[in-house]
Amino acid sequence: MTMSKSTTEMDCLDAVKRAMDKAYCPYSGYPVGALIVTEDGQTFAGCNVENASYPEGNCAETAAIAAMVMAGHKRMQEIYIISQDDQGATPCGGCRQRIREFADNNTPVILCSPAGVQRRLTLAELLPHAFGPEWLL
Repeated sequence: MTMSKSTTEMDCLDAVKRAMDKAYCPYSGYPVGALIVTEDGQTFAGCNVENASYPEGNCAETAAIAAMVMAGHKRMQEIYIISQDDQGATPCGGCRQRIREFADNNTPVILCSPAGVQRRLTLAELLPHAFGPEWLL
């Protein structure tokens, strides 16, 4: 899913809710959606996809990152994550590290519930002292 440069927060909330609605989570019953907004305003959505062979499923954040990379983008401006949790669930540790690969410490991570935005954090708040590509170069 790609949107124009004038993507609004309401557009993002609608899109991330639609992503969550597409989740395949027959084992946990815990749907998650993610929506990445790139620096040029394009958006890329993903949902979690479970597998009977735990832990071989994919998180919503990973799916959105894959869609972004497939479209030729390497940087995110912000990421929205939605779950049924009233306070908005945070990404797992692995997804925090995956987000870090394509973001910086100040990148907003916007945690949502079906009611809307619940919390706004930076990646540094979620993953302090992160290991990133610059450590390898």
